[in-house]
This record gives sequence, C-alpha cells and structure tokens, in this order.
Amino acid sequence: MKTLLILNDPPYGTERSYNGLRLAKALARKGAEVTVFLMADAVACARRGQKLPQGYYNLELMVKSVLRGGVVLLCGTCMDARGLTDADLVEGARRSTMEELAEQTMEADRVLVF
Repeated sequence: MKTLLILNDPPYGTERSYNGLRLAKALARKGAEVTVFLMADAVACARRGQKLPQGYYNLELMVKSVLRGGVVLLCGTCMDARGLTDADLVEGARRSTMEELAEQTMEADRVLVF
C-alpha cells in the first residue's frame, strides 16, 4: 500500500505536522510505502540542527526516523520563500517540485493531508 502524507503546518506551535510524522512512522512500521511531502511552513520540519528545550518533541529526529523506511520531499518554492537551502536539510530529505507531488499523488493508494 502506497501512502502519501502532505504536511502544511509549522513544526512547532501546532501539532499537525507532529501527528502527521507520527502516522508516517506507524504506517512504515506496518509495511506501507510512505512518502511525506512537506510544503508551506512544514518545510522547517526537515531543518537540521534543531535545538529545543528538554521535554519537547524534536521534528528533526522524527523526519530522520521516517527516512529510515520512507521518503521525505520538500516543496522547493516553499523552501526558497523561507530561506531554506539544500544544505539546511537533514540528510536524506530532498527538494522537490509540484510536478513530483502530482506524480506521487497519482501513484498513491491514499493521500492524507495535515
């Protein structure tokens, strides 16, 4: 089963991206083929070097966990609008395009949007 999760919310201040990544990890553990597409403020979820107070969840670590069994793509236009470069990303996450998102959407058995 191929699942595409599209995340839009920022990494912190709301739990939507956090919950989307939690679901992506759970689906991958169940054997689903998982792709996560980060767009809008969600692109910051894949920023390397996140420093948080102790006790907060860390979305950088969650993205790395998803990458062990799935794919993490980022909207290039959204990255540019937020000053994120390829060098700012966790290893394995990569810049993508709306064309690739369209292809992933057409190929997916299900699409979930957070």
